[in-house]
Formats: sequence, structure tokens, C-alpha cells
Amino acid sequence: MGRMLIGFAGLMLALIVIVVIAFRWGWPTMEAWRMAPRVAFGAPPPLPGDAYDGPGLWLARPDLGQDPSHFLPPGMGHERQGRAFVFFVHPTTFMGRNGWNAPFDHADSRMRAELSVRSMASVFNDEAGVYAPRYRQAALGTFMVDGPEAHAALATAQNDVLLAFGVFLRRVPPDAPIILAGHSQGALIVLRLLRDTVRGTPLAARVMAVYLAGWPVSERHDLPQTGLTACRHTDQTGCVVGWMTFADPADPRQIVAMAARYPALDGVYSTDPPLCVNPLTGGAGAVAPASANLGSLATGDEVRRPALVQPSVGAQCDADSGLLLVSDPPHLGDAVMAGNNYSAYDFALFWRNLRSDLARRETAWLRHHPLS
Repeated sequence: MGRMLIGFAGLMLALIVIVVIAFRWGWPTMEAWRMAPRVAFGAPPPLPGDAYDGPGLWLARPDLGQDPSHFLPPGMGHERQGRAFVFFVHPTTFMGRNGWNAPFDHADSRMRAELSVRSMASVFNDEAGVYAPRYRQAALGTFMVDGPEAHAALATAQNDVLLAFGVFLRRVPPDAPIILAGHSQGALIVLRLLRDTVRGTPLAARVMAVYLAGWPVSERHDLPQTGLTACRHTDQTGCVVGWMTFADPADPRQIVAMAARYPALDGVYSTDPPLCVNPLTGGAGAVAPASANLGSLATGDEVRRPALVQPSVGAQCDADSGLLLVSDPPHLGDAVMAGNNYSAYDFALFWRNLRSDLARRETAWLRHHPLS
């Protein structure tokens, strides 16, 4: 009997070890199976050319009555009136498996998109105007599967954003500086937009800065195709601030596996560490203590009130992984993802510093491009 119990215990221990190993090394594959779309792919029809002319397909636009990008924490008002216009592409918010692209009327993804604009695009609301389009984003699960359907789903999202960008350009003054920003899927789309629509055109000179978070940007394989460089000092313009925030201990395998399915802008499947420009230093240094953080944004929920959180957290760019690492970040919400991924708070953690970063770059841009 004793030998049977010992044998059973040994068998159970071996099974536990196998499960732990499988989970540790195989969970990206498990997640792909769990999240992949469960329906056949069908390309949505192209949008009509005037789809973005009216306000209906915009999350943020200066003429909207209810605009989540206008959010400010209690006790804080606008500190300046900037001259730049901002085009922001929100992150992936469609988690459903019953479609490869989000329908415009999907209530949950619309709500999540509005929350992301409140948390992220509010960084830019001291500027002249923020534009953030709704678009038929690729579902989260499409980034976890291989095949032409996944790329076709992203192409649909990209075409929607391109159409919205054309309306944005027609609505803003023709000599005004512009800021492009995106998060996760939005960052990938902005990269492609820079390559395909901005680089080599007169519009390129108007790009004051680009902010790309939550998606790995290759300094060697992406940025040369955009015509831009990484921001390395605080008054540099025409450059890219890119970062992905993780807390220690960081496990970026999920986002690495997702990004590995998409080539860099030059066609190479890059394995380089991603670009990391510390939002607390504006690229002037890789490391910043908590005292450098001017305040993080908590947008609040049913339990907690919105607030500007001070003191907050320091951050450092890790040279080996390319991640922006934070230790003991404040609680801003419940959207921390697997692997200590703080992607949902890429903008919120450094909210006040990013606003100051914008002001410095705009001052520098206007010195060389005075407006009437």
C-alpha cells in the first residue's frame, strides 16, 4: 500500500511539473487557441469616401459634444493652449471571437475605446485639437494566429484609419504642426501610415513628434522607413518616442509572439530589442527616479475617484530587453496583463511628463516654423 501511495504521489508530482512547464513555455500558444476568431474570415466592404466627414465615426474631434480626450483629473485645468493638432489611433479593444474585425456597433469595444482615449489621448488635450477615429480594428485574437486572414483583418483597420487621416488633414490648418500617436494596434497602423503617406511629402516637415506605445518599434528596421529618428533630447522634433511598460519581473513573451507575426516596415522580421525612449526624460537618459515623475493619471471607476497620482513611479529603459521597467507602480486600475504588462497604462503612468514633453517639443518646432 505504501509503495502504491509513493508511486501515485510521484506520478502526480510529475504531472504537476509537466503542467507547469507547459504553461510556462506554451501559454502563448494556449492563448492563441483561446482567443482566435471562431468564424470564417470575410473581408468587410470598404467604407464610403465620406464616412469620416461627419462626427459619427470619431471618438475625439474638436466639434464633438462628449469627447473623452477632454478629460482632466479633479483640480487640474489646462496649462497652455498649444498650436498642434493630434491624430491618435486607439489600441485594440475588440476581444470577441465572433469576428475578425470589430463592427462599429459593438458596445463593449466602443466602451473600451472611449476609456482608452480618456486615459491616453487626454495627454494631448492642451493642444489645438485631438482627433481619434473609430475604426474596424482587427480583433485581439487575430494577432495570435498566423495566416493571410490576420493580415487582411489588419489591412481593413489600416484602410479605415487612412481614410480618417485624410479627413483630419483637410480639417486642420495647412501649416499647423501635427502630432501622431498610437497604442498597440494603433501604433502599428501609425508606423505604416508614416511610411506610406507621410514620408517624402511636404507633410513630413509638419510632424512635430510621434508617440508610439504598447508595440515594439525597431530603431533599425522601422524608423528609417518612416523618415524619422528616435527622440534623444527633450527639444528634438520630427522624432519618435516609443516605449512598452512592464513591471518587474517582466515577461514580454505574449507581446513578442504577437509582434513576431508582422514584419518591420522594411520587410524584415526583426528580433532586435524594441525602441525605448523614457517618457520621464524625453530620451535624454535611460533611467529616471520616482522624483522625476510629475504625476500619473487614474481615471477612476465605480470604487475609486479620478486623480492625479503623486508621488508616482520612476522608470528605466532596459538595454537587453528594450522594455521600460517600473517597480511598485501605483494602482491606476485593474487592467494589468499577463507577464506584468502595464501596456494599458503606458500613457497614464507618465501622463504629466508627457504633457510637459509636448510643450518643450512644440516650443522648439515653432522656433523654426513660426506661425502667423
